Amino acid sequence: MATLYISPESSPLVHAAAAAVLYLHIGAGSVGILSGAAAFVFRKGTPLHRRIGKIFVVSMLIMSGIGACVAPFLPTPERASVIAGVLTFYLVLSSWMAVKRKPGELGKFDHGLLLTSLSITGAGAYFLWLAMQNPRGMLDGQPSAAFVMFVIIGSLAAVGDLRLIIQRGVTGATRLARHLWRMTVALFIAANSLFLGQPQVFPKAVQQSGLLNMPALLILALLLFWLGHTAWGAHKRKRARRLEAA
Repeated sequence: MATLYISPESSPLVHAAAAAVLYLHIGAGSVGILSGAAAFVFRKGTPLHRRIGKIFVVSMLIMSGIGACVAPFLPTPERASVIAGVLTFYLVLSSWMAVKRKPGELGKFDHGLLLTSLSITGAGAYFLWLAMQNPRGMLDGQPSAAFVMFVIIGSLAAVGDLRLIIQRGVTGATRLARHLWRMTVALFIAANSLFLGQPQVFPKAVQQSGLLNMPALLILALLLFWLGHTAWGAHKRKRARRLEAA
């Protein structure tokens, strides 16, 4: 596991601070993954779901914020981790704001979200280009496919942010879908960072069994299910209104 390098000559206080940052990052990430999984279990909109959601938001913001700030100062700077941290922070914050604000509400913060998503997409594309210049297709030890993911997610997010601004806010199923996919993708990134990014923390038998791929696949399956459920619910409500009008 990559850790922040501290010179042996540094004071004990500096070493203690570095250790505290590391444990806070790991602890917040663990709480984020567990609370994110729990949020899928409990009924949406209930007080318990909202409380768990707040825990998820706070822990994920701490985890991703630390990751994005520390990654450039690792013994081998990891630009992919910087983008992953910023992207996760952005996804969680924008998802939380989607349900925190009133339906159809729009503010300057939303324009900042669009600028952020465009910056993430641009940075991902630039780093992808750098990785493709490498004969091995790698950048900072990360394959080019990692940066493709950032470009795709950043582009989808930017389209959603632009749509929100053009339509002067989002309501109904669109608002719920914005919340769902952003929270779930953030959880997906966090789970991948643990299960696939740090496989050495698990027993050899688990590493060789293929089980470490299951959390990411399960999260994607849940994302597709809930988006489909949301779309179907919106379709039924629209059909019911049409029948009433007739």
